[in-house]
Amino acid sequence: MLNDRAEAEDVTQETFLRAWKALPDWEPKAKFSTWACTVALNLCRDRLRKKKPILMDELPERLDTALRPDEALASSQAKANIEAKIAALPERQREAISLCALEGMGNIEAAKVMDVSVRALESLLARARRSLRETLLKPEDTGV
Repeated sequence: MLNDRAEAEDVTQETFLRAWKALPDWEPKAKFSTWACTVALNLCRDRLRKKKPILMDELPERLDTALRPDEALASSQAKANIEAKIAALPERQREAISLCALEGMGNIEAAKVMDVSVRALESLLARARRSLRETLLKPEDTGV
C-alpha cells in the first residue's frame, strides 16, 4: 500500500502498539487479525493522505544484484510499470488488490477489513483486474 518498506514497518509497529493498548478493553466481536488489518489499513490511508515528497541530499548506495545490468533494468522497469498501474487505480480498487493479491487475504477477511460486503469486494477486485489487464496489455505509445 505504501510502496516504502520503512513506512510499512512504522505502520506495523503502530498497529501492534495500538493493539497492545487496546487489548485490556478488546471484546472479540471479530477475529483479532481482521481488527489488526483494519487498523493497519486505516493507518496506511492516513499516511498516504499526509505523504509529501522526500528530497534527498545524496543518492542512496546501489546494491549489487546477481542479474546482468540489462536484465536488472528490464526487471525494475517491469516492476515499476506494474506498481505505477496499481497506484493509478482508484483508492478502493487499489486497497482490494493490495489486500487480496499482495497480502494474500481471502475475500471474506479482506471485505471485513475494508468494511464492505464480500460481493462489493469481488466487484472491486473484478474492476481492478480488468483495468490492470487492459493497461498492461495495451501497447505503449512510442511516438512513432
